[in-house]
Amino acid sequence: MTARQPQRRQLLQAALAAGSAPLFIRHAFAADAAQRFALGLASGCPRADSLVLWTRLTGSDLPPQAEVQWELAEDEAFQRIVARGSEMAVEADAHSVHAEPSGLKPDRWYWYRFSALGARSSVGRTRTSPQADAKVQQLRFAIASCQRWDHGRYAAWADMARQDLDLVLFMGDYIYEYASVSNASASGPSPRVHHGGLCRSLSDYRQRYAQYKSDPALQAMHARAPWIIIWDDHEVDNDWAGDHSQGLEADFPQRRIAAAKAYWEHMPFTKAMRPRGSDLRLFSRYDWGQLARIITVDDRQWRDPQVCPKPGRGGSNTLSVKECPDFLDPRRSLLGAAQEMRLAQSWDSSRPWNLLAQQTLMARMNWQADPAQSPVYWTDGWDGYPAARERLLRDMQAAKPQNAVVLGGDVHANYVADLKLDFADPASPVIATEFCGTSISSQGLDQARVSKAMGHNPHLRYGRSDQHGYMSFALRSERLEVELRSVRELWDAASPVDVSARFAVEAGRAGAQPV
Repeated sequence: MTARQPQRRQLLQAALAAGSAPLFIRHAFAADAAQRFALGLASGCPRADSLVLWTRLTGSDLPPQAEVQWELAEDEAFQRIVARGSEMAVEADAHSVHAEPSGLKPDRWYWYRFSALGARSSVGRTRTSPQADAKVQQLRFAIASCQRWDHGRYAAWADMARQDLDLVLFMGDYIYEYASVSNASASGPSPRVHHGGLCRSLSDYRQRYAQYKSDPALQAMHARAPWIIIWDDHEVDNDWAGDHSQGLEADFPQRRIAAAKAYWEHMPFTKAMRPRGSDLRLFSRYDWGQLARIITVDDRQWRDPQVCPKPGRGGSNTLSVKECPDFLDPRRSLLGAAQEMRLAQSWDSSRPWNLLAQQTLMARMNWQADPAQSPVYWTDGWDGYPAARERLLRDMQAAKPQNAVVLGGDVHANYVADLKLDFADPASPVIATEFCGTSISSQGLDQARVSKAMGHNPHLRYGRSDQHGYMSFALRSERLEVELRSVRELWDAASPVDVSARFAVEAGRAGAQPV
């Protein structure tokens, strides 16, 4: 018996502890039974007639290339197979597979599996989106982000895999590029550490993705529903901005190329999304029938570098506007001019809901408690680009979407916020609602610091950095309902998950209300 098998058994028990799971979830936890598919499978980019099926062949004796067959069926027993095909898994792409069945029926569930080299994968479940003109009663989805391996186990994913969701929106930080720092304590060292040091090369990033994807709870959620995925900084380097890294290394452009390739190799992305050098196009729109438009953006590749970094460094800082007047430079952009324009043209006034999936907290967070002093902001988020934030909100307001909701992650805390053109003016109208979800496992700020800041940021309705998990949403034309689901104990794979808070947004009334 290997050292990994007890860990997998523990996670399997955790995932199923709250009740029986559908057959495909049990299959998804059986990655060890198929040496060739030890990283599981996934689906993504759901359209009304197509989607992406992903896997990666594993094993120490893989040939340079291997044919992989895939099947898509209308039933879990694969009695009604509607599409099948084959892909060549090649060493140059880490033997990853990105199959793209098309001509599918809209708004329905499918099951899929792979086979190669005499082995068959587990079974995954996925679905297509409704047709753009279809009347849709409901969309159930979750948002998640920031799943640092050496900060906790993945009880949140196990809990999410028990939910009946149509879709997962992952907001970034799928991996962390750091080497692990010793977390030794009286109870012993951290139960999980990163393999290898800081990720710099293509092989480094591939190894890190393989480690994360070995987790059975994460595999189960990938096998449960399709994902729409964007990245943030840790898929490459902490606080990176364009060709600027935190350490200002001269070879960072080459590191970006390696990171982008490994990211594409390990996500259920289309072949057309294969990066060209370091250029990976994540901006997209997904229409869920007549109910909602989902817009995804990228706030890393085309942003201007953060203002006033620490001496000799790139990346973020926390300081006052008085110390750094460049905060207010109207030319600076978080998304880049071209992406700002595309977003401005993507808001949809015909559907009841517009959901913007982006990386971080958009609402203002002033860390200065004294109103007589210059406000203090963190430079990596939207507060470091206030003119760009105002442009986005003004463009959104001009497009007149009926109900705009901004979704985010990154900051390892749950925030629910009102979005306004002027956060300093209590009378400024609320024009959109924000839900910024906490981390799956990554540790955050001390709650005392967040609680202190809440008092002088009244547009923040809720703020908790001591919660880790995800947000679950039920969207109907007249109402959006939200549960903040929090893990009790990060290092317990079988941890219970509680509903820490519930909110709702009524159609036609911007701003979340506690339920």
